[in-house]
Order: sequence, then structure tokens, then C-alpha cells
Amino acid sequence: MIYPTGTAALTIQIALNEQGVIEEPENITKYGKFTKADGLPWCGSFCNWVLAQAGVKVHSLVSTALGAHKFKEMSRWHTSPMLGDLAFMDFPSDDLDRISHIGIVVGFDGNNILTVEGNTSRGGDQRNGGMVLLKVRTFGKEIVGFGRPKYVPYKGEYPAIEVAAPPKKSKLLKGKK
Repeated sequence: MIYPTGTAALTIQIALNEQGVIEEPENITKYGKFTKADGLPWCGSFCNWVLAQAGVKVHSLVSTALGAHKFKEMSRWHTSPMLGDLAFMDFPSDDLDRISHIGIVVGFDGNNILTVEGNTSRGGDQRNGGMVLLKVRTFGKEIVGFGRPKYVPYKGEYPAIEVAAPPKKSKLLKGKK
């Protein structure tokens, strides 16, 4: 299906299509090249690249903490998700004590949020893992809030999400509006 330019649906489709992309050594990616931040952790660059491909303008997300702050300044910070929102994360297990990761919301069920994230991993480092993956995160645990880009209004269908091994006790296979 072809989704209209500037919509959350197109953003989600582009993000889903990037699953499985792996960085070159030293954090080198097309996403970092796009934001002129090659060699740096690239979760924010991934989101900037996806949004640009979808025709959605948004400020720089290379620094996830500053990106979140900007959404707050613009009154576009939320505590409940919508499809296409940017989920900002602070991992309790790291010693940073600040927002240090970001992903694109592609589905949700209560506090369980399905995201597509750049620079994450299946196991190890969740905020600098070198791959684009579909992840299940928790609002109130890793996710501290959501930035909402200015999307073109859209009332149609959203991309179908294929999860290889769906999480137990979850209804995340279909995105909710």
C-alpha cells in the first residue's frame, strides 16, 4: 500500500522497512551520514532519516535529550502514545540518568509500546547495539515520554506489523490509533 506523504502511516512503513540494517564499524550508517553525525550513536539520526524520507519536518534528534527538550518547549510532549510518536527512553540499568535513546512507535497495548529503533540490539546494549530492530518497551520503565511530530492528518489503514516471536500476553500485532 502507498501511504500519503507527511503521515504517521508512511513514517511507520519506512521505519519497518529498515529492520535488519546493521551499522558498519565505528557507528557508520546512512542515517549518520544524513544528519552529518556519522560515527556517533545513531538512534536519533535513524529517526531523523525516517521522518525526512516520509516528508515530515522535525528538529534534530541526534542528541536525544535535547530532542526531547525541544518537543517539551513546543508543547508536543505527551505521556500517552499515538502511532508515529517518538518514544524517548532513559534506561534504569545504565548510569546516565538521562534520556539516551529514541524509537518510533508502531503499536501499543497499555504500557507496552512496540517501537522500531536504530542502534539497538537483541540482547546487549539497548541504546548502542548497531542494528535496526522492532522492540517492545514499557512506558514508565524505559520510556519516559513521547514527542509528537506534526503529521499530515490521515484516517486510513496503517502498515501491518509482522513480529517473528510475539511477546507473551501482548496484543501488539496490530497498531492502535
